Amino acid sequence: MDLKTKVQEMDAMVSKGAIVDAVKTYFSDDAKTSDYGNLTTSGKSQMIEKMEGFVGSIAKVNGIQHHHTIVGDSVSASEFTFDFDMKDGSKVLWHEIIRRVWNENGKVVAEEYFEAAKPHA
Repeated sequence: MDLKTKVQEMDAMVSKGAIVDAVKTYFSDDAKTSDYGNLTTSGKSQMIEKMEGFVGSIAKVNGIQHHHTIVGDSVSASEFTFDFDMKDGSKVLWHEIIRRVWNENGKVVAEEYFEAAKPHA
């Protein structure tokens, strides 16, 4: 399966809210992540634990919108808007670019999140 197809499948899972399953399916065991809040993970299991905790804190999904994706030789960038009501009463509204580096086996070895200004059509 080519990289473009893998990226499309992963983005589709994220769009449906299956974020933990996307990590379980597409991350390599040694994957590293970092976000614009300077939070990092080292390894697939740590990212799964982080995402399970986050998903468990969501009271309501108001929307997950996938805007665009760009795929290169071993890098992809996907633009999403996430809108959640959290169990603690707070709201999460993220518009971000998710940059992924993929290995030769079609697994994500690095994922980095960048805050975007506002969604574009």
